[in-house]
Amino acid sequence: MGEANKSGLSKQELEAQQGEQLPDREQMSLVNANVAAPINAALALNVLSDGSTAYASATQTAPITQNNL
Repeated sequence: MGEANKSGLSKQELEAQQGEQLPDREQMSLVNANVAAPINAALALNVLSDGSTAYASATQTAPITQNNL
């Protein structure tokens, strides 16, 4: 392997970059969008048929482990 180019960006290259300042760490820590919603749904429809059976089954196991790092 050759030596990596460690010269970095020139002043013009840095000025050409676009971005925005990040909020303070304290403000970022107030946002918690940790949501888990397992949904168990089944549907059976039996119309205009005498003596028949409509059956729907939805079995689900959804262990959810959450923790703060």
